[in-house]
Amino acid sequence: MTGPDLAVVRVGMWSGPRNISTAMMRAWENRPDTVVVDEPLYASYLARTGLDHPGREEILAAQPTSLDRAVATLSEPLPDGRTVHYAKHMAQHVDMGTDASWSDAFRNVLLIRDPAEVVASYVRSREACEPEDIGLLQEQWLLERWQAAGHDVPVIDSADFLRDPEAHLRWLCDWLGIEFTARMLSWPPGPRDSDGVWAPYWYDAVLASTGFEPYRPRQIDLSPHDAAVAEACRPAYEALRQVRVRPE
Repeated sequence: MTGPDLAVVRVGMWSGPRNISTAMMRAWENRPDTVVVDEPLYASYLARTGLDHPGREEILAAQPTSLDRAVATLSEPLPDGRTVHYAKHMAQHVDMGTDASWSDAFRNVLLIRDPAEVVASYVRSREACEPEDIGLLQEQWLLERWQAAGHDVPVIDSADFLRDPEAHLRWLCDWLGIEFTARMLSWPPGPRDSDGVWAPYWYDAVLASTGFEPYRPRQIDLSPHDAAVAEACRPAYEALRQVRVRPE
């Protein structure tokens, strides 16, 4: 694979499910200089694992099922006038311990959320949840390998972000070396052509949104199994949270 064009800023925003990752994608897509791509590794993940997710056959038909082919799409030339490529990734779409050196070519960012909140939201849509389903273990593994390779990788906690989206977006744009625009703070409601084919199953709240909702604590009541899943992921979350971005 050839490396990305150095004139283009190529962002990899890594998250787990049931976070603010789709709203964040909306913010970036509302920039006039940015092209976004929605979970480009999803089909390869489903093909590799055999998991039965909502819309599985549509997803497999819509994206490359080969990881190499999916990764290659992330370096394709951008349309004229576009200088930022933003990829929304789910961390659980990569296998821990495998070769993820392809990701070193991108400006990677990790988006985290308290695992109890993630699990509580996840099990409202899925019957079962295991630690590897919510991405935090993979995010910790990715950060450790990126740090070992000498890469600077910011970690953003969604609760902090939602308390002050503008401060975090200004910080992130500065880190990327691009200009912040207030267009990132609000967007028109409705679907986008860039939305994955899975949007009808997962994106109801985002489709109705026009900006980031203020953070509010959630009432969480987990079954013993689901509580154990959240606690299994808590050490990874706490380790990531220790190095999170805290804009001045």
